[in-house]
Amino acid sequence: MEMDLLIHNVRVWDDKPLMDIGIKNGKIVAIEEGINASATDAIDGEGRAVIPGMVEPHLHLEKAFLHRRMPPVFGTLEEAIRVTGILKGKQERKDVLERSRQVLDMAVMNGTVAIRAHPDVDLIQGLIGVETLVELQDEYKDLLDIQIVAFPQEGIIKSPGTTALMEQAMGMGADVIGGCPYNELTWDDTKRHIDMVFEMAQKYDAPIDMHADFSDEAKDQRFASTAYIAQKTIETGYNGRVSLGHVTSLGALEPEELKPIIDLLHQADISIVTLPATDLYLGGRNDTKNRRRGLTPVRALYEAGVNVAYSSNNIRNAFTPFGKADMLVIGNMLAHAISFGTPVHQAAVLDMGTINAARSIGIGANYGVAVGKQADLVILDTYQVADALLDIPARSWVIKRGKITVVTEHKCKIHRNGCCGQHDHADHLHAAKAPATAAAK
Repeated sequence: MEMDLLIHNVRVWDDKPLMDIGIKNGKIVAIEEGINASATDAIDGEGRAVIPGMVEPHLHLEKAFLHRRMPPVFGTLEEAIRVTGILKGKQERKDVLERSRQVLDMAVMNGTVAIRAHPDVDLIQGLIGVETLVELQDEYKDLLDIQIVAFPQEGIIKSPGTTALMEQAMGMGADVIGGCPYNELTWDDTKRHIDMVFEMAQKYDAPIDMHADFSDEAKDQRFASTAYIAQKTIETGYNGRVSLGHVTSLGALEPEELKPIIDLLHQADISIVTLPATDLYLGGRNDTKNRRRGLTPVRALYEAGVNVAYSSNNIRNAFTPFGKADMLVIGNMLAHAISFGTPVHQAAVLDMGTINAARSIGIGANYGVAVGKQADLVILDTYQVADALLDIPARSWVIKRGKITVVTEHKCKIHRNGCCGQHDHADHLHAAKAPATAAAK
């Protein structure tokens, strides 16, 4: 068989020899030692590690890079909501497109192959986030796949007219029904919000992705809706089609309170997407000692078999003043925050940004480094898969549906004792050598 792309000498598994990967018609057709076949294009990985492309399951594009437009003073969640609300009311299409492209380009260069974006759908900014994303879906179709969530950031019950906007968003091309149940005035309204999300999802046969229980505490019932959502998922047969972002208030529960909720999440096959850059930054703001980390209880969820993923959430705005859409950076941050440093735990965190993240947005069946899967791969400028989170290496090559989309060349020399040239040591030199036929976009 003639291959479209043949990748030589890459580390697929750390405990096995270097492998070649054959790709045809956008699919992986072989993973073997020393594949002897002709190919239209070829890469010599020179022993570098290969992983499946990164997946961002929870990203806000139209609110990115607003950090210098109205800089926050206190850095609190309340201030972030207020500042962002003002700026949302001033959104302009061209500006939204430009800032969104900045994020998407960062993500592509950092090895991300799929994104689930959560544009606000509300009476403040209308449908500009959805409109621009529909355009960007097509513009970036050869570089990454974009799913669009109709996300009612400002609530549904307390913001009449939002339901109609969500319906419009789905008609325009949104793929997922979003929700923000804690942004209602009462617990009854929060439950009704959740019910309406499920009703709309069933109408469009669409998956559900909600921001839920984003608080340090679960004392206010509006921020303790996870169990209700899980029960609703089971009742409606939506098992495996619901994702929840943040869910930080679960971290405040005692183990005996937490266990039955986790059991429900597992039964409902709900994915939990932790957002460490935002949640660490905003969480525990009122604690004066032993400040909480403000994260969902990742370890307990992981140990119970719940599908846990992570994502960047916001990029450089009042909610998260940092970020460059790099899932390895976020994964490294998460591993530190949840004390996941053993080899097994580091591998689990890498899975959370790849395999688990893909599953959380419904693309898991066609994803991964395996024969028959879509050829969405990243060759890292490091030589063990286990070193991905340690080195946060350059993404030497990114492959999307079997096509090379990114080539990164990085060269660094140490001039020892003030010398240069032939006296330089090359043992710390990593240079991604791009094949002559590869074109970086």
